[in-house]
Amino acid sequence: MNQPATLPADVQPSPSLWSRAADLATRVISDNVLTLVARVAIAAIFFLSGRTKVSGFLDIKDSTYVLFQEEYHLPLVPPDLAAHLATYAEHFFPLLLILGLCTRGAALALLGMTTVIEIFVYPDAWPTHLSWAGLLLLLIARGGGAWSLDRRLGLR
Repeated sequence: MNQPATLPADVQPSPSLWSRAADLATRVISDNVLTLVARVAIAAIFFLSGRTKVSGFLDIKDSTYVLFQEEYHLPLVPPDLAAHLATYAEHFFPLLLILGLCTRGAALALLGMTTVIEIFVYPDAWPTHLSWAGLLLLLIARGGGAWSLDRRLGLR
């Protein structure tokens, strides 16, 4: 059986520019950077959506109730209750993500919300929802990273 030939150490080809760039990217863009960016990015999407549903601090707008009565038809959940649940969730869970507190649970809750939106509200928006799911799945799998309250508090 033939063994692959190995070159002596002094004859080994130098790593390509692409390989060196990939190694640098791996060192610079750590899981901690990825989880921080994912936390902020997905939190911004949901929080800004929540802000459109309220005036002042958390005073739900009349237009929000109309939206849930006429456009967001959810099974088994009355529109008024759905308006409150969605609005508060879009404020609370993003705040947890920004802090990196209960990151996995907050991401799981928003993934559930994304699933409901995809199935019952905007099924044709699957590319957007898939992007959201990608960020949320990263956070569910990896947690909040080193720059999170989860890590500071020793929460897994």
